[in-house]
Amino acid sequence: MPQQEYTPQNFEPASGGTTGEGSKIILRTTGLNYAFSFEAFGGGLFRTTFTSQDHPLPPHRSTSIPEKTPGSLKWSFSRPSSTSRRLDVENIEANLDWSEGLPLLSLGFSNQKSPIYSDLPHRSYVADGTGIAHYTKYNKGTLHVGLGEKPAPMDLSNRHFVLSATDCFGYDVYCTDPMYKHIPLLINATPDGCVGIFSTSHARGFYSIGSEMDGMWGRYKVYRQEYGGLEEYIIMGRTINDIVCRYADLVGYPMLVPRWAFGYIAGGMKYSMLDEPRACDALMEFASKLKEHEIPCSAFQMSSGYSVAETEPKTRNVFTWNRHRFPDPEGFVDAYHKEGIRLIANVKPYVLANHPEYEKLKNAGAFFLDPATNESATARLWSAGGGESGIGGHIDFTSTAGYNWWYQGIRELKRIGIDCIWNDNNEYTILSDKWQCALTEGAVEQRGGERCNKEVGFWGRALNTELMGKSSHDATLEVEPNKRPFVLTRSATAGTLRYCASSWSGDNVTSWEGMKGANALALTAGMCLMQCYGHDIGGFEGPQPSPELLVRWIQLGIYSSRFAINCYKTSPEDNSVGDVIEPWMYPETTPIIRDTIKRRYEIIPYLYSLALESHITATPPQRWTGWGYESDSEVWSNRVLTDGETQYWLGDTLLISGVYEPGISTSRLYLPKDIADPDLQYLNLNSPQKYYIAGQWVEIESKWDESIPVLAKVGGAIPVGRRCQTLSVGEDSNPANLPLDDYRGIEIFPPPGSCYGKEYVSTWYEDDGISPPPVKVSSFTIKYSSDEKCVQVSFERKLASGFSTAWNDLVVILPTGDKRGVTLDGKEIALTKKDGKQRSHFTVSPS
Repeated sequence: MPQQEYTPQNFEPASGGTTGEGSKIILRTTGLNYAFSFEAFGGGLFRTTFTSQDHPLPPHRSTSIPEKTPGSLKWSFSRPSSTSRRLDVENIEANLDWSEGLPLLSLGFSNQKSPIYSDLPHRSYVADGTGIAHYTKYNKGTLHVGLGEKPAPMDLSNRHFVLSATDCFGYDVYCTDPMYKHIPLLINATPDGCVGIFSTSHARGFYSIGSEMDGMWGRYKVYRQEYGGLEEYIIMGRTINDIVCRYADLVGYPMLVPRWAFGYIAGGMKYSMLDEPRACDALMEFASKLKEHEIPCSAFQMSSGYSVAETEPKTRNVFTWNRHRFPDPEGFVDAYHKEGIRLIANVKPYVLANHPEYEKLKNAGAFFLDPATNESATARLWSAGGGESGIGGHIDFTSTAGYNWWYQGIRELKRIGIDCIWNDNNEYTILSDKWQCALTEGAVEQRGGERCNKEVGFWGRALNTELMGKSSHDATLEVEPNKRPFVLTRSATAGTLRYCASSWSGDNVTSWEGMKGANALALTAGMCLMQCYGHDIGGFEGPQPSPELLVRWIQLGIYSSRFAINCYKTSPEDNSVGDVIEPWMYPETTPIIRDTIKRRYEIIPYLYSLALESHITATPPQRWTGWGYESDSEVWSNRVLTDGETQYWLGDTLLISGVYEPGISTSRLYLPKDIADPDLQYLNLNSPQKYYIAGQWVEIESKWDESIPVLAKVGGAIPVGRRCQTLSVGEDSNPANLPLDDYRGIEIFPPPGSCYGKEYVSTWYEDDGISPPPVKVSSFTIKYSSDEKCVQVSFERKLASGFSTAWNDLVVILPTGDKRGVTLDGKEIALTKKDGKQRSHFTVSPS
């Protein structure tokens, strides 16, 4: 964008600019043209604004200003002068100085030698044409993470990014930017503390994170926003976990996800694109093959092929059905439900000119207005096969006509029986910032602003991504008020995540590097509250994966929140239907993949517990290696670890790595140490009784036909269930006659010898798996210690009111090769069985 920087000077306190209860400071320039404000909210949260008459805040920002309880904030001003203020809030010291003419803010923890956050002198807050720029000092050699979804590696330091969203079909996981998400949250993490900076604007922006240098200014960070004034929240915390939780306090916690969504989700563009055999028949054949190969499957992503017109031009017409491919949509949905498979229907927020309702929508004002023609804005949009396009318009969700038409379309899909709405192609890569928004829909907030500027550049394209999510969410909830609304979204903003419970990394490419780099995307996504997140396993586009790559990817994929195999796989010879990845596509690997997918189902109680935890605490299920191990210098200094590509935590018990090259049978990973637990050890779950001391790099044998490296932290535990699809406790119908979720095991990982009096405690969570908020969570706690001959166990359950489990007994499972006995509350428990991995099972009946 053109650079038109102007640095306003001569700021001074506004009349009444220092308030008591609000601990707020307001500065203005002479003539009141530019204004700056700084406000403390407590809990490490601060808000700054930089505005002018020509740079107002958009009325609909991605989060509301938080409310403060009178008297709850402990703060004090000190060292007042005519050109500075010092504010002490809890354990944080904030200094605001305007002696050089413009505001300079710094924030640090009390008794810290230097602040962790500092504005750049002489160039902090700058007007830049229609937008602004905010310059801060760059903490060289520290970790920068976040920004929603950015190319690998995880560490964003010394790089430059576009803050926007686009349909980056077939992207390079290490190079492509922008991608699908627009979440301007940047976290700077150090061993001495962390700071997050979050912009609430939906407008396009840019972030230079130490990648720019200048002889006068040195190396710095700069956030550039193309339109409107600046509203930023600065979040202080000792750890990344602190930042993520406080960020969730501001924008909202991750949504509840139905329990069934943690099973295997199948997909593939080809199935719903078929005319002969008909798509409905091909999909029923797919369900039959699942049974034939004894592979459980919980859901199917039905691509937009179901909405392709039956006659030329055969384009995708959202909210219509191809009656040749699906002559009886409701009957097909019922038939799939009888197979135990939920349906996830693809919807796209644009309407091609040949859509049967295009003219109606155009006349109703459901599209953006192009001021150049004073007509509905049009663009070239994806229409049929790969790369094929047609003229049409994006739905303007700020219009009542567009918002309501979408709402009604979603409502009808839900009434047919669709289980999940798949908001796709919702990046809003429209052509002109000058296109006009209608701003007639009540869901568009108008707080603190004028309605005169209707340009989409000012309001932000990403605002429509959020409103599309809200329309899909609210329509879903209307049809099924007693079930948690489940909307899957490809693009996202901070506000979108209040309506869409799940997302994924978009249209990736089949490659070993793509599998590896995706880990970094998942870690940063989790830090930005996209915590039911995953990837298209095997690759959405590109060549078919080799047998070895497919196995490795599935082995890794079962240890993520979202486990889906979905693809397009076009070629010059097949541009419209494409090919699919099926678990049985290579006969020699089918038994391995079957067993791996069954392990996925076995650990669903653990995965679902982590999801409930994230809904309550915002802690992501997938976590950086240094999460909780900030005292270990290796996690900060080793680039393999800060890149976040090769290993991660799943919860606080399982340390997951992978194999990212063909023909390799070993993997190197690091075992983080904790100064509070000097005896910390890890157990290799693929090698009987192989323990490792924390704080070292280890080489793990990982044959491709067996497993990737999976290590358990000694003292941890994971709940497990049946190795098949089961019925959630809260389900009121069971058309597939699924078995009840009536088995619960707990895999524990005691040290090889005596705990020397040490007791380990682990808690997991359950609910009915289906009800909407407010969530009623039950907790289950196991405690254990051990000596050379026995593992002593105690167990406690705390059931929420009105909740009961389908399981009664608890099966304690010791690691492979562990020959000790088990006692419950001092009473010896008989050995129930040894499984195929030679693990001892003990069935206990808690009172």
